[in-house]
Amino acid sequence: MKNKKLMVLVIGILSFSLLSSFAETKKLKEVGRYTFVRIKGEVPTSVVMRTLIDRYTGDIKYGFDLAGCGDLFLPFLDQVKQASFEEKELAIGDKIMWMLFRSQGRVKIVKDLEWAGARPLPVFSFRVKKDYKHYEFVMPRPCGNIALITVKEIIPDAICDIKVSPAKANINDPISVNMAGTQHAKSMEVEVYDASGTKIESKTLSPDSPRWQTKFNKPGEYNFKAKAFNAKGKPSENPCEATTYINYPPVCKLSSSCLTCENYVGRPIILDVSQSSDPDGEVVKADFEIRDETGNIVDTFTFANKPLIWEKIFDRPGMYTVTAMITDDFGAMSEPCRLELKVTQKRTFFFVEAGPLLARGTYTTFIFGRGGFLFYIVPEHFSFSLSAGPAFPLTNTDKFNTFFMVNGLFNYHADAAYFGTGLGYTSKDQEDRKSGLDFVGNTGVNIFSNYRTTGSIFFEIRVPVGSGRPFNELHKLMLGFRMFF
Repeated sequence: MKNKKLMVLVIGILSFSLLSSFAETKKLKEVGRYTFVRIKGEVPTSVVMRTLIDRYTGDIKYGFDLAGCGDLFLPFLDQVKQASFEEKELAIGDKIMWMLFRSQGRVKIVKDLEWAGARPLPVFSFRVKKDYKHYEFVMPRPCGNIALITVKEIIPDAICDIKVSPAKANINDPISVNMAGTQHAKSMEVEVYDASGTKIESKTLSPDSPRWQTKFNKPGEYNFKAKAFNAKGKPSENPCEATTYINYPPVCKLSSSCLTCENYVGRPIILDVSQSSDPDGEVVKADFEIRDETGNIVDTFTFANKPLIWEKIFDRPGMYTVTAMITDDFGAMSEPCRLELKVTQKRTFFFVEAGPLLARGTYTTFIFGRGGFLFYIVPEHFSFSLSAGPAFPLTNTDKFNTFFMVNGLFNYHADAAYFGTGLGYTSKDQEDRKSGLDFVGNTGVNIFSNYRTTGSIFFEIRVPVGSGRPFNELHKLMLGFRMFF
């Protein structure tokens, strides 16, 4: 029993000693006995070494895998072909992380070495970069072994890059910020300042999400100041700024030739936005809209010719709301400007009329002429007219006299047609006849009208009223032309 315990103790001590010996740094006192490849000549040049790399690619890959650096093989293979080889020496005591060599025809790796030769070891040195690390490899000059001596973590400074588009935009247009061109950054930060230098917004971005979109509701210049931070949080030092300009919208100013536009139906009213302004450009277009009292659109108009003036004719009376919006040379639109117009129609017209008249008796022919005025009780529908004038006989002048007529009529208007009825007075057309009242009826149609002047033709009949004035002797028929103004 005691022998068994003693044996276990001895085995444990030997195992610990063996492991300790493996963990200790190995002393390398000479090179050339276990070469990766045999090199003819005195000293291998960089050209010779690149040739060896091409010839023994498979063995090198196998060695990198043995060393646990398989992910470093492709960067090594790619960069060593363009590497700058530096002649240097390993001082006595310098460490080697691992060395690739060949023994009995097999590629092997030995790790954790220390140069312990009698004098410094001449080597060719070159570096391989992967991610943020620099790997320094050496090849001893007397042989073709490949050895890794140092690994240094090199974290480069971040290089900031920012692009903002468009350089000029309108209010609430999208503004795109792009920092995809930034290098060596773990994160990026953008701060936005207005023209007064006040910070109004900030945004944190990342290499995976380097873009951002914003917008501004006020005009003016905006400055974007950005920084990029590397893996250690160090901010970039290169200038990294961009600007955008938000266009000032134009300011609308609307005026008209009248606000209480009395008797303006059919007459042009001037709607003027020519006094509008734009702080950073010019006004190039105007849009008008007119609505009636019920909110219905009556008319719209768009024009881009200066001066920005619209001569609008209203064909009906009423209250109208005029809205105008202007556009500048960058496409920005103003806030609407409005005004209200009260447009009234002319209700009193003077008129003259003339034409042939047939007076019963022998239906003697007369020429009559009258003047008068017309007043619209209800515009466009009901009116009252009063007129007076003489009639001159053309035939049988010895028997018929010049006589005088007066009319007072109520008229109904239906578009271009009208109908009137009322009373009139007729003086004696013969000495032996009586003057007196007449029942008058007429009808006519407008043949032209521009709301200021109207021309019409009409037919009128006059029927005597009262005793002693028989119809068959005193009625009259008339056809005439009437001109309102």
